[in-house]
Amino acid sequence: QVQLVESGGGLVQAGGSLRLSCAASGRLFRSDVMGWYRQAPGKQRELVAVITSGGNTNYADSAKGRFTVSRDNAKNTVYLQMNSLKPADTALYYCNLGGSMRPYDYWGQGTQVTVSS
Repeated sequence: QVQLVESGGGLVQAGGSLRLSCAASGRLFRSDVMGWYRQAPGKQRELVAVITSGGNTNYADSAKGRFTVSRDNAKNTVYLQMNSLKPADTALYYCNLGGSMRPYDYWGQGTQVTVSS
């Protein structure tokens, strides 16, 4: 079993920054991929960014150049630094953990990010 605890969401003005954190605990594997997805009202959940334990990353086009995903393997924690935020980034952001050793992914409870214009 895996637990994911997120923090760092909030309300920010357009152009501002936020940093999300997600700490994982439980039975973890080096092959685990961690990252972030988001879901805006009335829309499907979508990928934001993911990172492997080796530091390989994958970003959604909407996140490239503005968001940076990073990971501290010693702390089992993944971060999402979000800069130049736009109102379109407003969503519930979910931490995700999955990988080849997992029959299914784990999800955090979600943290709200609201960007005002």
